[in-house]
Order: sequence, then structure tokens, then C-alpha cells
Amino acid sequence: MQKKEYSIEIGGKTIVAEFNDWANQANGSVLLRSGNSTVLATAVMSAKDTNLDYFPLSVEYEEKFYAAGAILGSRFMRREGRPSDDAVLSGRAVDRTIRPLFPKALKKEVQVIISVLSIEEHDTDILAVNAASLALSTSNIPWNGPVSAVRIALNGSDETLMVNPTYKERDEAVAKLDVMACGKDGLITMLEVGAREVSEETLEKALARANEEIEKLQAWQRMIVEERGVEKAKLPEETPKEALEALFAETVSAQITALNGRLTKFDIPMLKSGWQKAAAERLPAEKPGTVDSFFEHKIDAYVHDLALKEGKRVDGRAFDEIRPLFAQAGGISPVLHGSGIFYRGETHVLAALTLGGPGDAQLIDTIESQDAKKSFMLHYNFPPFSVGETGRVGGMNRRMIGHGALAEKALRAVLPTKEVFPYTIRIVSECLASNGSTSQATICAGTLALMDAGVPITRPVAGIAMGMMSEGSTYKVLTDIQGPEDHHGDMDFKVAGTSIGVTAVQMDVKVEGVPLSVLSEAFREAKKARMKILEVIAEALPAPRADISPRAPKILTLKVKVEQIGLVTGPGGENNNGIREKTGVDDITIEDDGTVFITGKNGTAELAHAIIADMTREYKAGEKFEGVVSRVTTFGAFVKINQSAEGLVHVSEIAPFRIDNVSDALSVGETVPVIIKEIDDQKRINLSIKDTDPEFAQRKGLTASTRPITNNGRFKERDSR
Repeated sequence: MQKKEYSIEIGGKTIVAEFNDWANQANGSVLLRSGNSTVLATAVMSAKDTNLDYFPLSVEYEEKFYAAGAILGSRFMRREGRPSDDAVLSGRAVDRTIRPLFPKALKKEVQVIISVLSIEEHDTDILAVNAASLALSTSNIPWNGPVSAVRIALNGSDETLMVNPTYKERDEAVAKLDVMACGKDGLITMLEVGAREVSEETLEKALARANEEIEKLQAWQRMIVEERGVEKAKLPEETPKEALEALFAETVSAQITALNGRLTKFDIPMLKSGWQKAAAERLPAEKPGTVDSFFEHKIDAYVHDLALKEGKRVDGRAFDEIRPLFAQAGGISPVLHGSGIFYRGETHVLAALTLGGPGDAQLIDTIESQDAKKSFMLHYNFPPFSVGETGRVGGMNRRMIGHGALAEKALRAVLPTKEVFPYTIRIVSECLASNGSTSQATICAGTLALMDAGVPITRPVAGIAMGMMSEGSTYKVLTDIQGPEDHHGDMDFKVAGTSIGVTAVQMDVKVEGVPLSVLSEAFREAKKARMKILEVIAEALPAPRADISPRAPKILTLKVKVEQIGLVTGPGGENNNGIREKTGVDDITIEDDGTVFITGKNGTAELAHAIIADMTREYKAGEKFEGVVSRVTTFGAFVKINQSAEGLVHVSEIAPFRIDNVSDALSVGETVPVIIKEIDDQKRINLSIKDTDPEFAQRKGLTASTRPITNNGRFKERDSR
């Protein structure tokens, strides 16, 4: 086996790139590792062109179970199946980073596969981007790389910025900010941010630091490419398209002029259909893919020229203007635990929320985390009717997973702790109509649903999508981009947050990158828009409702000692199951620290809570109860002071005088006043009636016995408990 290694230190951690002959039939490959985390990236380009009007790139991020050093999967399937949500998100991050750097003329299929071979202390998503870049850059595949990725985290304890922190470092620092930044040549090409209400200024500092580290990686990658790179495959030369230009000017351009500079998402399909028909009739020799690509190029140029040269947007709005807003909390059905509806122009989203107990949390079993629980979930649906089309219904795709994860990240920052609100929360976003950024509308609708459900969030969250039109150093930042501006623009910059700060950011570009100065302007404009949206949300519902829905389950919490957990669960869960059957409670969940969550409806939670509280109660001398006699013996009576505990009232403790027969004073089922006299070294409870009610026996007509009392007032009979 042949191999050569190259290494670099970033953030105090060494990254090693190993080029070997493992995958020697791929166009490019590299093994990249940091610590004990390793990924293999391969890049392959097909031999022939396609007739598609888009670039057919596919990126696969493969999590191998063996990478975690464990046999994972279900009991019935011990091999890898469909990718986890985390794997989909990591694959999307690679795709969104490398895609804009392929030449538009490339129509051959390209596939990049990232295989996670081992994972321990370092997150492999950063390795994946850098590995994909090296595999492509050193191959013959036309690509304008390299591009580099780093993670920047803000330490919540001392406010320092950490570069490529390990899982352990991120956990110990309780990171307030997690930034995955990709870039080249001083530009940011892809951005993923999760934050706990940090300021835009803090984000800009983090991005500036990221750029410093990215440039180190860029220099390292360029050195490797200079040594190992091969000549890139030649792209076909573009032939003059005079005939297409003339036909476009005659047909489509005239129709655009008739629209007076306005171009909606509904106009473009109409124009394209007419264009395809005209080209098929007048220029039958042109390939359909070429005809479609030409149309997209011309519309793209028109939208750019309108913004940059004429200072106009395709729908006539000002560059910082938001479309009409509408917000509604609840009002759909009492069956729903919480709901929200949010409109922004022609984008309409419904969010429906369901509350469950801790036992309803999702179990996560991936190579990154095993047996973890997820108590907040946001699922995003995008049915075909939302864009006026027909299509497949059901299931999910990468886009839906990505948009749902972004909205979930944005809202998670304001959720209460488990101690304050122990519910499992699931929000489902139903996109009813779409014309730009349903993910950010989902965040707004999700906020309304949370407050309508009575979830005590710290503050409402709103999101907005910013765009950019650029040509060279000239650019325009657009607020609240709609369909044509998203599709034909150069940047999709989504920013979500509260009135205090940012909670999530996601950026994609169609150009080679965006300068930090442009992002700073976009942050400022996004904040202005966010504040306006938050005002509309506050008008619909100013704060979370005081109570949760009566249809939602009730959760009661109590804490038992760790050594009492076995008492509550019982052998094989016998006691736990018995309580559930007896009370009809939905679920009883016991944490390792002894916290017990009881979930039920219609009073069942209260019943189970009382049983467990009684079962685990530690009694003290002097406590008084109204108990029920359960057994009568010659030496006394046993009295239940709750459903789980009983004590002995010795015959000498019934009255202040001698009683010959216990049955003369007490009978089974009788309620009697008792006080705990003592708890012996075997934890047995000794009770007294006379110490709390000296006249109890007299009221029953009993008098003092003439028989002498021995043994200090106690019979010699054995306590048979």
C-alpha cells in the first residue's frame, strides 16, 4: 500500500490527511482524521454528460456502526439502514458548501461519499467538509476549490472562543454559541449556527475568528493540491447562442416588459412553458436541457439587473420591506394542545403542538450518541399543494429534515428546563402555501404554538430570510426574499432570534462566497425585520398561557432517594406496573437521580403520586395520622397509616390503663388516631393511640383492669411483624 500524510494544527488539535491507494478507482479520495475520529472522502465523476438543466451532484454521508466501536441498530436489524437525521444534516452541510464551486457548464454526474470510519472525541462534520474539498481538489473533476471548514464555540463560562472543540470541551464549556463556518479567500460560503440568544456583534467576532482559521486550512490545502493535484478535465466550450438570444428577445423579453418589471413565482412557470414551446417549434435542433438552462440564465440576469441597475425588486417592494404579516395563536380545535398560524405574504404555515410525558421522548441511537433521549421535536412537512403542484405525499426528504432541524434549533434556545416543565414537546409544521422561507415562518408559527400550549418559554422567537444580488463588488441586500429572489439570488441567509439575541442562523450561497462586511449588513437588517415580526406575534399572544390545555396530560414530579428507586420499580418493574394498573396512569418514568415523573389524565397522576409518596416516605417520631386497623392480635393491633406503611399499636399503647383483650378496643377496618412513638433499628414503626387520644378507650366503655402490668407496661408476647 502506498500512502503519504500531511498534517496541520488548528485550534490546538492536529488534522492529518492521508492519501493512499485504498479507493484508487475513484477520481479523488483522502483519509482525514483528527484524534480518533476518521472519515474517508471519495469523489467520482461519470464519463458522459446528461441532458439535465441542472448540475447532478449527490453527496452521501455514511455513518458506519463500527465507527462507534459498538454493535448498533435494532434487535432485528444489525446493519446500517437509512441515514439518521444527523447524517442527513451533515451530508447537507457538505453539499451546500461544495455545490456553488462547480462550474455551471458541468453536466456530468458527480458523487461525493463521506464514510465515517471511526468517531470519538471530534465531530466528523468538520472533517467531512475538509475531506470532500481535498478529494475534489486533487482530482480531475472541474471544481473551483479548495474550501475549508471550522467550528467555533463560545465558552459560556469565560466568554472565550474555542476552535474545533471536542465533544467533551463543548459539554464542559456549556457552549452559548456553536458555529460551523465554511469559506475560502476571505469569504463565507456556508454557515450553520445554534446559539442561546447571542448578539449579532458576538456572531461577527466568531466569524472573523473562523476566517482566520479557514485561511490556515486553505494554505495547507493549496500546498497539498500543488503537490498532488492532477489536471482538471476540460469542459465543452460554450457555443454562441444567437438564435436562442433572438428568440428569447422576441418572445419572453416582450412578455416581461408587459409585466412592468414585476415577476412573481407564478409568472415564471408561465413564461418558461411558452419559451419551451416556442423553442421546440422554431429551434428543434436545440436540446431541451440547453433550452431550459438558457431560460434560467436569462431570468437570473434579469432579476440581478433589476436590483443592481434599476434599484427594484421583482415584486416592487423596497429592499428592506417585509411582506404583509398575520399571526394567530390557537382557535383551530380544542383537541390540539397548542397551535399557531403565521402568514408572511404568500407563505402560510400551521404549527400544531402535542404535549406528552417524559416517557414519550424519542430515543436516539446513532454513532454519535447511544441511548440518548430527545424531549423536543419539530417535524416539518412540505406537501405539493403548498406550491400548487401534484406529487408524492408522505415520507420525508433531506430538505424537510434540514428545515425542521433549523426551526427546532431556533426554538430550543428558549425552552424551559426539564425541572420547570418536564413535558415532551412535539411540533409539526404544515406548510400550507409557500413563496419563500417556510422554515422561518415555521419558527414564527412554532413560537405561537408553544405559547398557546402554555409552555413557559423565556421569550418569543421569530425568523427572517435575507437575500443578496451581486455582481463583482456591487451588491444589494434584500429583506424577506420570496421565491424568484431565492431561486435566482446569490444568498439565502436565514436568521432567527428573540428580542435579546440570535438563536439560529443558516446560510447558503450560489456564488463563491460572501464577505463579512455584507453579512454584517444582513445581520443588521435581519434584526430590524425580526423586531417587527415579534411585535405582530405579541399582538396575537403577548405571553404563554397560564395553564396547559385540559386535554394535555398532567405531569407530577417527586424526588426519591437513589436507594429507593428499586422499591418503586420492584423486581422486573413489578411495583411500577402494579401502580399503573391500579391507577390507570399513562406513564411513570424514574431517572437515575431518583426524580420520578408521573404522567396521567383525569386524576390518575394524583393517585399514583400519592402511592409513590407514601411508599417512599420516611417517617419520624411524633407524626400523627388517622390510620385503619388491618389486623388484631393478642399483643396489639396493626394500623395502616397509608397504602404502603403500617405500624404496631401495642396493647399497652391503646389506653393509659390496662386492657385485657385488644379486640375489646379495636376491630379490623376501624379508623383510629395514632402517633408514631418510635421507629426501631429495623425500621419498624411503633404507634400509640393513648399518646394522641388518652380518652379513646374510655369512649368505647372500657375501664382499667385490676390485673397487674408487668415488664414496664408490655406483655412478653413476641412481636410477629
